[in-house]
Amino acid sequence: MEHIVTVQGIVTASDDWTPFADFADFMEPTDAELDAIEGEMPLILADVDLVDAQIITLDRLPNELDTRRIRRARNRVLSERRALANRTAGATLPEVGA
Repeated sequence: MEHIVTVQGIVTASDDWTPFADFADFMEPTDAELDAIEGEMPLILADVDLVDAQIITLDRLPNELDTRRIRRARNRVLSERRALANRTAGATLPEVGA
């Protein structure tokens, strides 16, 4: 059962009030969540590269080099998504065999 808590700190008259001070334990990621993020990191970095390549072309017409850079970044994102899906499917499906 998950507890539902407010994410608003207690408002007092003190000057050193910090939001979420009372909920610091709830705000930290668990080890399992950190492991999941680490497993998805290649995809996250590929997405960042794609966005970077797209940002470069925002204020000008993309030339041939920009087009290749975006195409390579898209292909890398697709490759990382496929690899992540294969890792996830392999980890969740039971082995079928003799």
